[in-house]
Amino acid sequence: MISWYRLFAVLRKEFWQLKRDRLTIGMIVGIPVIQILMFGFAINTDVRHLPMAVVNQENSQLSRELIADIQASQVALIKYRVKQVSEIETLLREGKVSIGLVIPHDFERRLQDEKRPAAQLLVDGSDPLILASAHQLTAMRLHHKTQETAQSNKLFEVRNYYNPERRSVINTVPGLIGVILTMTMMIFTAVSIVRERERGNLELLINTPITRTELMVGKVVPYIVIGFIQVTLVVVLGAVIFKVPIHGSIADVYIVSLLFVLANLALGLLFSTIAKSQFQALQMAIFVMLPSILLSGFAFPFDGMPKLAQWFAEILPMTHFVRLIRGIMLKGANITELYQELAILMVFTVLVLVLAIKRFHKRLD
Repeated sequence: MISWYRLFAVLRKEFWQLKRDRLTIGMIVGIPVIQILMFGFAINTDVRHLPMAVVNQENSQLSRELIADIQASQVALIKYRVKQVSEIETLLREGKVSIGLVIPHDFERRLQDEKRPAAQLLVDGSDPLILASAHQLTAMRLHHKTQETAQSNKLFEVRNYYNPERRSVINTVPGLIGVILTMTMMIFTAVSIVRERERGNLELLINTPITRTELMVGKVVPYIVIGFIQVTLVVVLGAVIFKVPIHGSIADVYIVSLLFVLANLALGLLFSTIAKSQFQALQMAIFVMLPSILLSGFAFPFDGMPKLAQWFAEILPMTHFVRLIRGIMLKGANITELYQELAILMVFTVLVLVLAIKRFHKRLD
């Protein structure tokens, strides 16, 4: 027989405990709010305003109208006007544009020729959703009062770069390295240090001759080794099972992975200085993991998100890592070409690491 009095007493005790734990209350409210905002507002597979580079070799009235029609379609947003096709290929490799438009010098003559497309679209096909959005442009028709172009003429030819077989796994596997490292490195570090404190082992270690720097390095280095093992496993399994190519340097893959591992370990260390328990540390890690997976461009096209979500995503280290690892593995870029993403990731890592070390020392004091 249930005693309502005793049951009420237990309920009252639990609510009082929750009330005192403000961090947990924040997570209870924050996680569903962030999820519903991300899924309902930021996640959008109907991609618009894809960054585009244009080569207009003819520069006639018709070619300029074509560019204006593409802008008006809202599928693409022209960011670069260049002179050579090779410049578009460089911009595609660096990840600065998703589509290139090439209007040849004989554009108007081609419009009269039913056998040849009038212009060319160079598309970063590593993301199938971007490729699908770019294909929407092929349905366009050039509208001009004096133009006698046959409406059956094919206006665009699409060249699919980096993923000619249109396999989604090509795009997924490199991004998975970021997801796995985020999930493991951050949680391992945060929970590991909090667990040591809960068991009283941290105080015991401090009382030994070991310095705080030695303690921190000793805690972090094993996870760097684990991170490298995970990167190797994903790269090897991706290449063997799913035939995911590595067009860039394997050394570059490990350099950017090391930087990303350090960024996540720094975040985990920072969380460990804030959390009072393993449960809180785990909640804080999830708080970062969810937006990292959904907003970084791993699961959904970055260009499909509203500007506010994009600005928030730029703060997350995984956003820059996904661009780096896809650029190296799929597009054959080297880290000097991706220096902007690399610099942002380095600045993030140093700032969080300094903050974590300061809080870690203060917490030990």
